[in-house]
Amino acid sequence: PPRSSPAPSTAAAEASARMTILYSLVARGKTVLAEYTFTSGNFPTITRLVLSKIGERDAKMSYIYDQYVFHYIVEDRLTYLCMCDDANKRRLPFAFLEDVKNRFRATYGDRAHSAIAFAMNEDFGRTLQKQMDFYNSPSADSFSVVSSKLDDVRNVMVQNIEMVLERGEKLELLVDKTDQLQHQAFKFEKSSKKLKNAMYWRRVKLYLLFFFIFAAIIYVISAVACGPTYKNC
Repeated sequence: PPRSSPAPSTAAAEASARMTILYSLVARGKTVLAEYTFTSGNFPTITRLVLSKIGERDAKMSYIYDQYVFHYIVEDRLTYLCMCDDANKRRLPFAFLEDVKNRFRATYGDRAHSAIAFAMNEDFGRTLQKQMDFYNSPSADSFSVVSSKLDDVRNVMVQNIEMVLERGEKLELLVDKTDQLQHQAFKFEKSSKKLKNAMYWRRVKLYLLFFFIFAAIIYVISAVACGPTYKNC
């Protein structure tokens, strides 16, 4: 059976008037491992119906039933669920569920995947009560805002680190491309020098050929005019 508090005092009744989270549990599928409620009612029956509609895939959703709203997180085939009396407030319930999830995983680890029903209820029911007291207190909203801002800062830092790493990869690619361009430029310069030298010697050979042809023509003309031994000149 779910853990519940003793007969409510005047202070408890005042707390009940302002509380947001009325009931919470941790379950594996339809098997409830631990739960706690501040008030009496048919919440366990309703939550069993809700659990039957929740799959095993990781999810983070809300489910409205009558005047109550159920928020839940499914992660690693475990369901962390709470019931609230205000459908407009979502930040606090999900902050509570994240907190419960982290505490439960840190305490029980993989044992939750093979535990029987209510195996953790005696110990973790007290943890649920303690965290519900905190998140139902006026200071919880401030804590949730600060925690949310810290998460935002952490996400920004992670994004910045990813951008730096990505920028580093781009710089490495740029350096590689620069090296390739330098290597290609060196090869082009070397090829250009070879081509320049080849063109130079080709021009020299062409000039020499023209010179020998011109010299031969001059010799032939002079030999015809003066004889081969130049006796007639």
